[in-house]
Amino acid sequence: MKKIMLIISGLLILNITTQAQNFKDALRLTEPEILTSARALSFGNAYTALSNDFSASLFNPAGFGLIKKSEFSGALSYNSFNNSTTFFNKNVNYSNSITKLSEFGFAFPLPTKRGSLVFALGYNQLKDFNYTMKFDGYNPNNNSLIQDLTSNNDDIAYELALSYPVYNKSNKYVYDTTLINGRLNQSGKITQDGGLHSWSFSGAVEIQKDVFLGATLNIINGDFKRDRQYWEDDVNDYYNINFLLDPSEPKTRDFQTFYMNDIIRWDVSGWNLNLGLLTRINDKFNIGFSIKTPRKFTIRETYFVDAYSQFAQTRFSLNPPIENRIEYKINTPYEFSLGAAINEKNLLISFDAKFIDYTQMEFTSGLDLRDIEKNNRDIKELFRQVINLHAGVEYEIPYVNLALRGGFMILPSPYKDDPAEYDKKFITVGLGLNPSRNLSFNITYAYGWWKDFGDNYGTNLSRTYQDITRNNFIAGIRYSF
Repeated sequence: MKKIMLIISGLLILNITTQAQNFKDALRLTEPEILTSARALSFGNAYTALSNDFSASLFNPAGFGLIKKSEFSGALSYNSFNNSTTFFNKNVNYSNSITKLSEFGFAFPLPTKRGSLVFALGYNQLKDFNYTMKFDGYNPNNNSLIQDLTSNNDDIAYELALSYPVYNKSNKYVYDTTLINGRLNQSGKITQDGGLHSWSFSGAVEIQKDVFLGATLNIINGDFKRDRQYWEDDVNDYYNINFLLDPSEPKTRDFQTFYMNDIIRWDVSGWNLNLGLLTRINDKFNIGFSIKTPRKFTIRETYFVDAYSQFAQTRFSLNPPIENRIEYKINTPYEFSLGAAINEKNLLISFDAKFIDYTQMEFTSGLDLRDIEKNNRDIKELFRQVINLHAGVEYEIPYVNLALRGGFMILPSPYKDDPAEYDKKFITVGLGLNPSRNLSFNITYAYGWWKDFGDNYGTNLSRTYQDITRNNFIAGIRYSF
């Protein structure tokens, strides 16, 4: 993460005139989501060697072979995202929450003379893009987004009368310049929402006693929206009534505010396969292994930018605002998971390790060949291989049909050389209640925390430092018939 701006110097984080599809788009689609079923999440998603409910479609489809009766599963999730952002020594807290249906599905064991054969179908929420950030602080230095746009000869600064052209002695255009030299209050707000959703079609078979194979076909669709607002204000009246930003335009006296709003919307479709193997060594010990093939995504993107500059006597606005559309394709990497579960009387312990090579994220088509190759080179340079670790435990209280659960997971940062504070950590706790043999209720709470940062432009000129926490609740029901 710390190398990002070294790789893309000259590419604005708040890029205006181009779509600037880059490695962040691939990462957004690749990073695993923690939202699963209520029972699986209470185990810290250490579920590869269990997977004996509909969430097998997410973890290990071979686990469907353990299901002996037809069943229905459903779950509802609540996600609260909290961001404490420090910007030029000023802290702002901001949060956003969302509630969604996260799972519903059916599993149908078929009669067999020997072994088991199970089919399943249903819906899973694969990703929740809920994110927010807000910052506000005075930047006393000689830099601003206005200057950054001008140095890149961006037409927006010119159209808003924040820059003006320079000509040589032959009256030929050379470049744009601006009289803005920082000393502005900078503030902004970013909100993201949307998600990825999968319609899953699964099957599992017991190929020999206590050895199960399974497969899931995921048909994926989804949406994503990022709404980013940014202000630069002359709160100290540095560019006062005696200051003319454009010598040829008298209305550019007494600069007050620059505002920009850029919005990205995605319509996403794709597919992939989950393949799994699960074996019961004995009544107390399971081992599971699964492979998720690359998800092949098609992204249809709409990019919108509006902006204005406010002076004492007038306002300059983009007319019309910028709006562009593009379609491109991204493939995510393979994911390999290995899990083990130990069941001793009323105590169940489960462990998982998931391997992801983020360097295998790939732009495949839709962009110029030059941009595709640059993005894929950046991915190779910036990212690394990681192993996500998961652990969980369940204790069934005798005679009361109540199970207590807890778990932990650590998802290392995919960026090379990131310190541990950028790894995502989650603690989970949960309850399972079984009022009858056919009916069970599960509820889970997950708390996560990590750090992040972002640059509004340039490298460490206008940087936000973020302390992120996340709270998730999932409530689920399972009914056998």
